[in-house]
This record gives sequence, C-alpha cells and structure tokens, in this order.
Amino acid sequence: MKIEAKLRRQALAIFKAALRAANPAEGVAAQLARENLTPYRHVYVIGAGKAAAAMARAAERVLGRRIARGLLNVKYGHVAPLRRIELNECGHPVPDQRGVEGARRIAEIAVGAGPYDLVLCLISGGASALLPLPAEPITLDEKQEVTKLLLASGAGIHEINAVRKHISQIKGGQLARLAYPAQVLSLLLSDVIGDDLDTIGSGPTAPDASTFALARAILEKYEILRRVPASVRERIECGVRGRIPETPKPGDAIFTRVRNVVIGSSRLAVDAAAAHARRLGFRTVVLSTFVEGETREIARMHAAIAKEIVHAARPLKPPACVITGGETTVTLRGDGLGGRNQEFVLSAAIDIAGLRNVVLFSAGTDGTDGPTDAAGAIADGRTLARDPRAPEFLARNDSYRYFEGLGDLIVTGPTGTNVMDVRLILIGEQAGERP
Repeated sequence: MKIEAKLRRQALAIFKAALRAANPAEGVAAQLARENLTPYRHVYVIGAGKAAAAMARAAERVLGRRIARGLLNVKYGHVAPLRRIELNECGHPVPDQRGVEGARRIAEIAVGAGPYDLVLCLISGGASALLPLPAEPITLDEKQEVTKLLLASGAGIHEINAVRKHISQIKGGQLARLAYPAQVLSLLLSDVIGDDLDTIGSGPTAPDASTFALARAILEKYEILRRVPASVRERIECGVRGRIPETPKPGDAIFTRVRNVVIGSSRLAVDAAAAHARRLGFRTVVLSTFVEGETREIARMHAAIAKEIVHAARPLKPPACVITGGETTVTLRGDGLGGRNQEFVLSAAIDIAGLRNVVLFSAGTDGTDGPTDAAGAIADGRTLARDPRAPEFLARNDSYRYFEGLGDLIVTGPTGTNVMDVRLILIGEQAGERP
C-alpha cells in the first residue's frame, strides 16, 4: 500500500510536469517577440478556446498599447485579468447564446480590419464550441442538437469539426475570409491528434480539406442524418449539390495573407512528462501521442500493457512508466455523470484488479473532463476491493460518482492550457498479482 501511495503521488507530479510544458503563454510571447509589427497600423486580437485567456495575457504583455481592440470567447470560469482584451465567457462543450453573441462581435472585428492591419487570432482547444455562429437559417438550438447527437454517438473530434464547419459562418477558413485583406497571424495551441491546422478549433483561419459531402457521410455513418434538424440537413444537401459555396480550400488567395503557427501540442506535454518520469527513476516509454478510439477499448489495451509488464517485464522492466497522449471518445449508454478520462480509468481499473503496485492515471490537460469539475481520475489494483460496484457504474457511464465516493478524482481547476489528455501507467518494482 505504501508503494501504491507513492506511485499515486508520482503520477500527479508527472502530470503537473506535462501541464507546465503545455503552458501556452511562453509560446505566444516567444512567437510575438519574433514578429516585426512596424508595418501594421492597428493590431486586433480575436479568438477562442479554453486556454485563450492565458494566451491573451501573454499577448498583452508583449503588445501592450499596440492592441487597438480585442475580444475572445472563453469557457465559463476560464478567465484571467486583462486590460486591453475583452473575455466573453460562454458555453462549452454545448454552445450557448453568449457564444453566438461573442462570435458575431469577433466576426465584426475581423471584417473591420484593413489591409494595413494585423489580426492576431488566438485559438486553443474548445474553440469549435466557443465560436458558434450558425449559418442562416440554422438556429443555435438546432446547432446544439447536432453537437449533442454527435457527442452521444461517439463521433471523433475530426468528424465533429467537419460537420460544424459546414453549418457555420466562421469555421473552416471562413474567419480568414472575413478578415481578408488584413494580415492574419493565428497562434494555435493544438488539442487534436496530428496537429492538423484545419482541425484545431475547426480551422477558422486554415484551408479546409473537408467538404459538404464528408459532413453528410459522417451523419450517415452514425445514423443521425435523419435525426438532425431539417435546416441542417437541407443546408448540407444544398452544399453537396453545389448550391452553397464550399469553405475556402488550399490555394485560395485569402491564404496569401494568413500564417498559422502551432505554439504547443500534446507531443511537448508528453515529452516533458516522460522526462520527469525518468528523473523519478522510472524506465519510461511514450507509446503514442496519436491514441484515439472508443474509451473502453483503449482502457483495456492499457490494462493489458500493465499486465504484460507485471508478468513478463515487457516492454519495460519495473519500475516502469508508460505514457500515451491523444483523445478518446465515449459512446453514451447510460445517464450517469463522467468524462472520457474518468471512464478510461474506471474501465482499466476493472482489468487491473488484484495487481500489486500498479497505478493508472488519465486526465485532461485543460482541467476538465466532460461536464464535470474533475480533470480525470486515478486507480490502482486495490480500487475494486474498495468498491466492487465498478461494472455497475461503468454500465451507466457514471465514472464521476464512482471515483467521487473513493476520493480518487483528479481536480485541478482551469489550467490555462489544453493539449488533449495524458494517460499514465506506473508500475513499482514489486509488482505482481495479489494472492
């Protein structure tokens, strides 16, 4: 038990090292320090995301009075003290009317910028939901319904964003279209696998590779095409038939005035986590920062790796640390409370039950996990002995309440960053099966 308690403390320390490396303020400040701002008459700061406030603070420190106007949409509670840039708190992951109002004002700022102005766009995870400007005649309620259907169906972030772009006035390169011919510099904190520019925040200033046809195919894949509102279905069908212009594609002239720069990503966070684990004495491997798929299946795979290390010392001998990054999805089967990280740990805890000196940890780097106040959870081989009802809680997607009862939720509050999730397997030297 003492070894497991130590492993739990070490897991949290490794996660904190990842958070420090993912701090977007340093990336924003470093990039802006390299920019030549003298040609620009005015600098306008716009954007959105759960880490946008921290990014805005860094921009204010560097640019100061050069900022003529600024507005960013942020998740409720994810704020910071600012002087020249306004923060508009709004809904995430389901957009709300405050988000629409803020997105409309952001669009107006972009439209008002001239050819001798710089539009600095700060985008981080959550920007897709935080920049809701539905294409007419789609209403916010109808867009919310589409988002809920996609989330409940287990659609991946790339798929959700592909649909969002085609029912929006601002996503998929359309914000760059609004700002043209102003110069646009977008600084991006990536929360998507592969750091694809057209997927981060639904790519408001990047060429869009997705199409109306792809959006329709995604809705068909999850069997929700006939369940989405008629206005959404009609718009997508019109787009497929070429009656509505596509989102801006690579080669469009507007992108000669746009630069997109990734200033932080999952890879940087995971590399820092690995370095800290090695300093703590663990033999460490980063398996992948591209992990995606159904949460429960990914959890079972991680539990299987833990068993392999325990029984065969492969791929590492204990003390061992295995790290993965990425973002999984949850298919809702019940009416419980939780998020993908908590569900991951709950599912894995069932498979590692009885193993000694094994700890599993998963948390979102933004400090939130689903509609909860927790970033994730932690478990070990004794978790099910403490509460054997884990399968019942898992069946109804109620991971939050399970770990709340054990005191094993990871609660960080807003972290000021967002580069997907960090998952850890820690195994102590004396690992083995319980008798």
